[in-house]
Amino acid sequence: MEDPVLVSNPVEVVDNLSRDRFELWLSGPERTFVGFLGYTMPEPGVYELQHTIIDEAFGRQGYARTLVTKVLQQLAERDERIIPMCSYVARYLERFPQYRGLVAAR
Repeated sequence: MEDPVLVSNPVEVVDNLSRDRFELWLSGPERTFVGFLGYTMPEPGVYELQHTIIDEAFGRQGYARTLVTKVLQQLAERDERIIPMCSYVARYLERFPQYRGLVAAR
């Protein structure tokens, strides 16, 4: 099973509760917003992942993969589940089946 290749730049993922999204930021003296993964919570501990958006300046460089990987790792650490509505997340789970265990039973 292959592991996702992440960007080498230092990044951080922030759960922006007021906007219902996980945000990806370039770390450093001048933090730069890269993109986000929007969600809703249909029930406690379950995140319906709706859409992944990356700023055009960072497109096609692995930032979406990095964002989704880091979000899924955080949710796994918190023993939470997902409903993958976002087509990017659905394709990600096909490519990296080690994260399929996070999908909530329906």
